[in-house]
Amino acid sequence: MIAALVEILSWRAALVALVLALFIAGIDRAAAPAQENTSKLAPIQLTPRRRQLIGLQLATVEEKALAGRIETTGLVEPDEQLEGYVQTRFAGWIRQVFVNQTYQFVRTGQPLFTIYGPDLVATENEYLIALEAARRLGTSSIQSVAGGAQSLAAAALDRLKLFGVPAREIARLRREGTIRDSVEIDSPMSGYVVERNALPNMYAQPGTKLYAITTLSNIWIYAAVFQNQIGQVKVGDPVTVAVDAYPGRSFEGRVDFIWEAMDPNTRTARVRCSFNNPERLLKIGMYVQVAITPRLGRGLVIPDSGVFRTGRHNIVFIDRGDGYLTPAEVELGPHLGHSYQVLKGLRAGDRIVSSANFLIDSESQLQAAAGAFAPPPPGVSATAGRPSTQAAGFRLDFKTDPSPPARGQNLLTVNLADAAGKPVAGAQVSVTFYMAAMPAMQMAAMKAQARLTDQGGGRYAGSVELQSGGTWEVNVAAIKNGQTLAARRFDVSASGSMAM
Repeated sequence: MIAALVEILSWRAALVALVLALFIAGIDRAAAPAQENTSKLAPIQLTPRRRQLIGLQLATVEEKALAGRIETTGLVEPDEQLEGYVQTRFAGWIRQVFVNQTYQFVRTGQPLFTIYGPDLVATENEYLIALEAARRLGTSSIQSVAGGAQSLAAAALDRLKLFGVPAREIARLRREGTIRDSVEIDSPMSGYVVERNALPNMYAQPGTKLYAITTLSNIWIYAAVFQNQIGQVKVGDPVTVAVDAYPGRSFEGRVDFIWEAMDPNTRTARVRCSFNNPERLLKIGMYVQVAITPRLGRGLVIPDSGVFRTGRHNIVFIDRGDGYLTPAEVELGPHLGHSYQVLKGLRAGDRIVSSANFLIDSESQLQAAAGAFAPPPPGVSATAGRPSTQAAGFRLDFKTDPSPPARGQNLLTVNLADAAGKPVAGAQVSVTFYMAAMPAMQMAAMKAQARLTDQGGGRYAGSVELQSGGTWEVNVAAIKNGQTLAARRFDVSASGSMAM
């Protein structure tokens, strides 16, 4: 428990040092604006203990079908393609209004109102006169006379039809032979009255829109999509709508049209979505939650928690095995739910850090500022503590007390053995701790060296005093008869405050 607390305090001290370094570096950059204003990053190595303390988690870069999700709001509106108007084809005065409220349902052929029109009355009178003339002259021996009367009746009937007089009114004229001062105008379609302008005693002209009727079996929902997301949306993309009026229920539709203009105030584009509405549950004017699912093909995907965004760069840390992490800059595509599409910088199967990125980034910047990291030689594993050079088969194990080391006195122990596990005695064993200078923090380079004494049985011991907590580069070497038997080079993080 105490060791874990010391480890955490060491991390806090490192972070404080990093903040101070970045603050001072920021002042330097303000004086020299031509310099790069982003902190450099360096690879790091973390022990299993440290990985556990900071809650390090890894994720695999996957290639799969990309389906984004854009969540926004929308408004229900009638389908304009199903809407129709009611107008008269002659001027006149409205007498009675039968359909006198909006959203009243009407059927095809249902009377809407009655209207008196002088032109209509005159045409009806002409039709009756033509019918009477055709009846009287229809038996004339003069063919032209009989045919002329029939032609006059047909012409008057055509004018009545062009005026929009219902068929039942024409049949009444023939049957009764009397003129009424007003006629009924019927609905040309079935649906709901969404607009009504017809009023009693109103004078209507042929251009007056008296009713707007639409069916609500299909409706439109206009969704507001922001500028940075509109490029993902395509006609035909599936859409899901939820509304608080029906908890737990959703409605399925598709993108029908994308407006070519952006709203200059909200920086959104209107995306029209078409929905079947057979139960008419979606009402005109409803405010709904819209989820559009863009279809983006296939691509690489990583968790959004695995990206460290600096403002100008997008950084991920790639796991190379055994706690060895290297930073890499990536180019990101759209944000897909809790993931990002990766356009450049990673390959399928790569393992990246998906949590504790802030701490990893801080440690990486601290390593870069200290200049403490040196990559292992070609062909040698990056595992912390593994020999970097050695004679064939020799093994060198290094330990500190306390572990990890701390600022102040530390006991060092090295066990040296050959390939068969036989202890090796009589070697000269040295241990060197080195911390590079940090000019931004006005810290000079520090070095601590110890020569270990042979304790027998291949065991060598000694002590060293570390002047500061933080990350130290450690070099351990065992030499006998002028030949290097084994050497190890790695980094350790010493607990305690840093020297200032």
